[in-house]
Amino acid sequence: MKAATKKQVQNRLRRVEGQVRGLLKMVDEEQYCVDIITQSSAVRSALSAVEDLMLENHLSEHVIHQMKQGQEKKAISEIISIFNKAKKK
Repeated sequence: MKAATKKQVQNRLRRVEGQVRGLLKMVDEEQYCVDIITQSSAVRSALSAVEDLMLENHLSEHVIHQMKQGQEKKAISEIISIFNKAKKK
C-alpha cells in the first residue's frame, strides 16, 4: 500500500472510531433518535470513503500486478466479488 494511502486510511479509520464512540455515548445518554440515526449515517459514509480508498489502492497496485503476472482470472474474480458486496449495501 502506498504510504500516502495508508495514512489516509488510518486517519479516516481513527475518525470513524471516534464517531462510533460518540454514537455509543449518544445511546448511553438516550439522545434524540433522529440525531443518533444522523450520526450513524455519517459513520456509514466515512466507512464508505475508506472502502473507496482501499478499492482504488487494490486496483492501482494489486490488480495491475496480477494482470502483468498472467493472473487475469484472479483479478476479475476479486473485482466481481467486491462489486457484488457493494451491491448488497
